[in-house]
Amino acid sequence: MWGALAVRTALSDGTVVGLERPLVLVALPVVVGALALLIHYRASGTAATRSRRLLLASRVVVATLIVVAAAGPFTVVTTETQGDPSVSMLVDRSNSTDVSPDVAEDLAADVEEEGVPVTVSTVGQGTNSRIGDGVAANLRENGSVVVVSDGQVTGGQSLAETAEFARSVNATISTVSPEPTRTERYVTLTGPDKASVGVESRFLVRVEGVEAGSPVDVSVSIDGEEVATERIDEGTGAVPVSHTFESTGSHRITAEIDGEDVFAVNDVARKTVRVVDQPRVLYVSRGNYSLGTYLDQLYRVDRAESVPENLDPYYAVVVQNVAADDLGNVDELQRFVIDGGGLLMTGGPNSFENGGYANSSVGSMLPVTFGPSAPGSARIVMLIDVSGSAGSGMRIQKAIALDALSQLDDDNVVGVVGFNYQAYGVSEPAPLSDNRGVVRDRISRLQAGGATNIANGLRGAEEMLGGQRGTVILVSDGGDTESRSAVVANALGRQGIRVITVGAGRNVNEGVLRRIAEESGGNYFRASETERLRLLFGGGSRQFQGEGLTVVDSGHFITSGVSLEASPGSVNDVSMRPGADFLVAGPDGTPAVASWRYGLGRVATITTYDEGGGLGGLLSRPDSLVVTKSVNYAIGDPERKASGVTDVSDTRVGEPTTVVYRGDDPPSGSDLAFSAVGEGVYRAEETPTEVGYRTAAGATYAANYPAEYAGFGTSSALSDAVEATGGREFSSDQAAEIARFAREQSTRVRDVRRNWDWALLTAALLLFLTEVIVRRLQVYNGRTRTESGLP
Repeated sequence: MWGALAVRTALSDGTVVGLERPLVLVALPVVVGALALLIHYRASGTAATRSRRLLLASRVVVATLIVVAAAGPFTVVTTETQGDPSVSMLVDRSNSTDVSPDVAEDLAADVEEEGVPVTVSTVGQGTNSRIGDGVAANLRENGSVVVVSDGQVTGGQSLAETAEFARSVNATISTVSPEPTRTERYVTLTGPDKASVGVESRFLVRVEGVEAGSPVDVSVSIDGEEVATERIDEGTGAVPVSHTFESTGSHRITAEIDGEDVFAVNDVARKTVRVVDQPRVLYVSRGNYSLGTYLDQLYRVDRAESVPENLDPYYAVVVQNVAADDLGNVDELQRFVIDGGGLLMTGGPNSFENGGYANSSVGSMLPVTFGPSAPGSARIVMLIDVSGSAGSGMRIQKAIALDALSQLDDDNVVGVVGFNYQAYGVSEPAPLSDNRGVVRDRISRLQAGGATNIANGLRGAEEMLGGQRGTVILVSDGGDTESRSAVVANALGRQGIRVITVGAGRNVNEGVLRRIAEESGGNYFRASETERLRLLFGGGSRQFQGEGLTVVDSGHFITSGVSLEASPGSVNDVSMRPGADFLVAGPDGTPAVASWRYGLGRVATITTYDEGGGLGGLLSRPDSLVVTKSVNYAIGDPERKASGVTDVSDTRVGEPTTVVYRGDDPPSGSDLAFSAVGEGVYRAEETPTEVGYRTAAGATYAANYPAEYAGFGTSSALSDAVEATGGREFSSDQAAEIARFAREQSTRVRDVRRNWDWALLTAALLLFLTEVIVRRLQVYNGRTRTESGLP
């Protein structure tokens, strides 16, 4: 089962000795038995017993050497390598660095005066800030670079990915980031891309920059009419703007600041909003609940006591506290959702387990089942990062792994895999009821060392699952030396294996861990959130006890940006259906909010309710956002039923935007090249070359200033890359320190891996040839008359 999983052990001098393919050793007794049979079978009278024994012994040694060589013996030794000190200085000359003094030439000259040669290369210019690509192209194995930049990347690979590559080749990234000395502000504008007519929409104007302490005036206009003005005395800050659109169509929002600074292009931000008629929603209830009034404020709502025979006019159906026998036409509701409609089912004393849903076809549509779940039936592999990046934080990682283990129910089948640049088995899968102590002890004994390759670790976990569906709990700092971990995670997700990532260590790369989780359909938890594992795998022996509602998955559309303060009086007795999204838990761990896709449609459930069967505090701010987003999730695209409609997103100058047209035929009279991507759906691309509002196939979109002008000052991503690779942050007057660091870096300590299969094969060949030569000499000297040379 193990395949590529290796075994290893550390000697007293720190040398690591191991086998790449240990299962090959199983062949050794078979080979020895076969040799013994061949040498002794019908051997009477051909040679002396002593000669046959010596022949068998030499053959066994030869066979042993060959089998061990096939098992892939290797050693990893820490060695010191020497080199000539030099500085590779990578200079960012992009426009965002104009707010800081140009120090590169003087700094290079000062370093050379310290006796260390300097090579200067440009990695960014104008509006092209592909800093990550430029740094990666200049990295060499065991090398070091000094980047003179603000780290504001606007294209290409991220600095986090560059840092991963640097660590894989044992290189370091150091920086010189001059402090800004010139005033520069920029304005951004965020808010919904689509809004409903007659419903208040909220937008946020944000002013940021460097050396910007003087007051600045902000004005906001919609369709050319000024709707808000405000002065920001601190020089930077945010201005919220609310507006209710009274007509459908595309509307233009413009935010502008005044004041003197370096660039004028980023003093104006533009946004378009497509305003549509309020989506039509059917509210099914037999009680007078406040949810109906709440929905009236946001949508066109029709009320009914049961589901009618035709749901085609609606985008979503909201059902509140109605028993299955009273729902009406459940078959029509099922068809409606399968064909792309939405359903939000809320709880109460007459719904879910109390409403007979388990015996109705409506139950099959929901992301939850009824009654408590069977405790702890999951198959889990704990995948623990023991690489060198864990290093000084290994104690933290083991503590987090043990804490995660403590959240798992006794009946879960759990195995453990450790990994650095490759994976190896720590504990084979077994129910925790029989194996918890052993697993805890094995995790406690883990030691750190080697590079990091999360992709190989994930492959090892996959092999331990043995082709079965299951869950991988990855405990790591996310310091990956390869960028294919997300690709492997995606492949696991398609096999029914989700990866739950837990960030553990001193410097956690949350971006890498979140992406791994997202690609596989899992969740990302911070180290402080491991108790949420109890919600997913706790079962009967690990009951969750919380206060109020707990967000389980903050990355979902429904729960992103949601803050929950309400304490529900009751929660329906439901459990998660396999493949559904567990979003919010009640005080006892019961799923309070869940969702999934059913056919082409979307279904969400809110199972918490108050004494009267309503939603209680969930309809008050800030909790009401989870209700609004649950309905919006069910609705989906509020224009999906429309024809002859063009969708186009706002973009920046030089960046393409996608134009999507829904209709019987592609739009005529357009210069765009549309191609069919589905029945009645056509797509094209357009790249604006100037800022302003533009029109594509009848739809308006905003072309904002290039991303180069939307970030100034030293990026935290650059500091993270320095820390992740073991580099240094220098100031422009530290030429001597840069030269000293270059000398230190020219002498590197690194892990050197050597494979020894060739040595064993050579020894086997020499032994075999020696034996043959000796036996030939026996015949030549007349010591034996047998052709084999055996006396």
